Amino acid sequence: MPQTHRVVVVGDALIDEMRDPESLREFPGGAALNVAVGLAVLGVPTTLIAMVGGDAAGAVLRDFLASHDVTLVATPGPFGSSRATSDRTDGEPTYAFNEAAKKRRIEFGPAERAALDAARLVVVSCFPFDDTAQTDAFIAAVSEPEQRLVIDPNPRAGMLADADLFVANFERMAARSLLTKVGDEDAELLYRSTLDDLRRRLLAAGTQTVLATAGRAGASVGTRDGLLVSEPITSLPGAVVDTMGAGDATLASTVQTMLTRGVPTDAAGWQSLLADAMLIAAATCRSEGGLLRVPTA
Repeated sequence: MPQTHRVVVVGDALIDEMRDPESLREFPGGAALNVAVGLAVLGVPTTLIAMVGGDAAGAVLRDFLASHDVTLVATPGPFGSSRATSDRTDGEPTYAFNEAAKKRRIEFGPAERAALDAARLVVVSCFPFDDTAQTDAFIAAVSEPEQRLVIDPNPRAGMLADADLFVANFERMAARSLLTKVGDEDAELLYRSTLDDLRRRLLAAGTQTVLATAGRAGASVGTRDGLLVSEPITSLPGAVVDTMGAGDATLASTVQTMLTRGVPTDAAGWQSLLADAMLIAAATCRSEGGLLRVPTA
């Protein structure tokens, strides 16, 4: 794919630490990193703008991104690299984030602005919207957001400093976006509402298009002019192993389709986009970790 189709992803990169009674495993992760790598797997030239520390974990993240041909523009991490721990040693999983993850920030200096200016599409996932200064800096750095900005709030309870502020700043950017993705967990965590209610709220506030994901119930697209289409998750052979990266894979597939075929203009176009995304999500769920998987024939 030509470099003129380059996508820039802005957000988090971290180490996912998985603990259970038998093992401790670590994976490069973070929603934005998963989307960036997923796009690269789908053949899209991709740059990731994220905070990465100068520590051993940061070296792992840099090597992983390089192995997938993702260009990294790294904001320094004064507290090191972010880490998320999923602990299943006592049955029900518990989740925790280190200080770096809770205090993550992205600087929009010359290198970041140059990358954003050169991007065909700009995707943001798991951005610290509860920091107004960072949100304002991001808004100022992205030109023509209505034509090229794709947003996934992807909040994490353990990283939220102020949920109300997060909602306010997220909605400011969503109203300027080309497409905004939300999930049923986002609706519950941020709004204590249903996914359908959240879609209606965002569209009424000015968002052009909302991609809503509902886990095993599949996904839907609603537009400001009243179009609404839905698609179930694709049925594939084999057991579901890990649902961790399904939403990120859905977003990566959606962005790849918009980039290569253009933004759909009718129900048939959105239905085709959703069918492709649900196939990618189903394949991703059949492997451990958050890395996007392409289904085999």
